[in-house]
Amino acid sequence: MITVYQTPVAWGTPNLSPFCFKLEAYLRMTGMSYEVKLADLRNAPKGKVPYIELDGLRMGDSQFIIEHLKKKFGDPLDKELTPQQVAVGHTVRRMLEESTYWYIVYMRWVDEAGWLAYRPVAETMVPWVVGGDIPVATLRQGMLRILHDQGTGRHSSEEVQSLAIADITAISTIMGEKPYLLSDKPSSFDAGLYSFLVSIIANPVDTDLKQFTLSQTNLVRYCANFKKRFFANWTPPDMKAA
Repeated sequence: MITVYQTPVAWGTPNLSPFCFKLEAYLRMTGMSYEVKLADLRNAPKGKVPYIELDGLRMGDSQFIIEHLKKKFGDPLDKELTPQQVAVGHTVRRMLEESTYWYIVYMRWVDEAGWLAYRPVAETMVPWVVGGDIPVATLRQGMLRILHDQGTGRHSSEEVQSLAIADITAISTIMGEKPYLLSDKPSSFDAGLYSFLVSIIANPVDTDLKQFTLSQTNLVRYCANFKKRFFANWTPPDMKAA
């Protein structure tokens, strides 16, 4: 049994962290047995979520975890992909995780309307997930500094959303009319794509980015079909602190 440590469930999704969500999607796609527990960053191998415990070993980082699981249990999702498909999947994954991710974070922590919606979620992370009784306002200031240093925090909301919309446009174009990102069969790259799209769509704030994503009929259809196939029987877990 794989124990997955992640942030609290919110906004009707398995997780608001696209990385936690991605890992859980991968586990459901491959049919691996797992349980979910509330993370404590003081116990996280890399100081972030998600992390897992398997056979007495704790491991962090969603992608390193997935690669470890592939080596240990086999690779049923990606074994038929061509080198070109793997290259496209890798490129999309890196764009989502190193570009689109920061736009999602910005819309939650910097944008005032986004922060009003996200603050109750952030409050559920204290003290367990963040590792102590840290005021939520202090958490926000820390995130603002991180975003400023990273670069995204130096932009206006309109500029950030225009960059994110360019990412979504590229993904929609790559997918075209295929049922999944790379072909007519799901791959591990779909675990990440689905988690990021839902992270945008689930935002209760009606942003330009959300509306644009919902206007891409192929992506909306993709999300609906993915949910029906892999998350139809999902119910919020009874998450307990580690």
